[in-house]
Parts: sequence; structure tokens; C-alpha cells
Amino acid sequence: MNDPTTPLIKMVNQISLNNRHHDSDEAAAEPIAAHLKKFWAREMKRQIIDYAENDGRELLPVSRLAVMRLKTLSSEVKNWEETSDAG
Repeated sequence: MNDPTTPLIKMVNQISLNNRHHDSDEAAAEPIAAHLKKFWAREMKRQIIDYAENDGRELLPVSRLAVMRLKTLSSEVKNWEETSDAG
């Protein structure tokens, strides 16, 4: 059976590679997290956060930082899982 996080890992790593122009991983993590928050569906966000917290070995270092930033952004919104997919 296919792991549903595999395409998510590939996508977040690709987004991270597209943000290589930033000065550091920390600087790149912010726009990557904002992109994930804005464009990824709630279930995608839940899955990638869970993966990063429990395994994460296939994430690029900047991707892991971005996902942890996404978690922080998401926790700043009350009941973030119940907000719109764009929220």
C-alpha cells in the first residue's frame, strides 16, 4: 500500500528547493510555511505535520523547519483544523 505522505514530502521538498534564493534555511522556512498554510488542504497540513513530528527523515532540513513553522502558524489560529482549506 502507498504511503499517503510520500507525495506531500516530495511537494514540500520541491517547494523548499524553489526557495533556495533566501539567505538561510530559517529565512526560507517562513515563505514556505506561508505557502503551505495558504494553499494546502487541512488534511495535507495535518499529515505533513504528523510526519515531521514522528519521522521526518525524508524532509530536507529547510522543509522540516517550514513544517514546524506551519505548526506554529496553525496553532495561532483557534481550531485551525476547522478553518477553510485556505486558512
